[in-house]
Amino acid sequence: MNKFLVSNIGRLRLLAILEGLSLLGLVFVSVPLKYIFGITQLSSVLGPIHGILFLLFVFNTISVGTEYGWKFKETTWKVLLACIIPFGTFYIDLKILKPIHKKMGQ
Repeated sequence: MNKFLVSNIGRLRLLAILEGLSLLGLVFVSVPLKYIFGITQLSSVLGPIHGILFLLFVFNTISVGTEYGWKFKETTWKVLLACIIPFGTFYIDLKILKPIHKKMGQ
């Protein structure tokens, strides 16, 4: 866990994972509980958490992209698009963020 907290790219990776996990929780647990069983409490908690993680991911992507000099057309737009596509943050972490993080030796 510490490897994620020592750099901005590491924190972005952590946000990507958390955002993806929160979406998994919403789609596969919270929404079925709400619409099949009428249990809304989890949705009312997990929904805003997912929203906050989504916004943090977007803001941190822009911040990290600026800090590391990412070219928008090459990297930044792909990372931003990942949070709009369901479970895209897992893919983008594996294909873009993790290699950059490893390359930096962190």
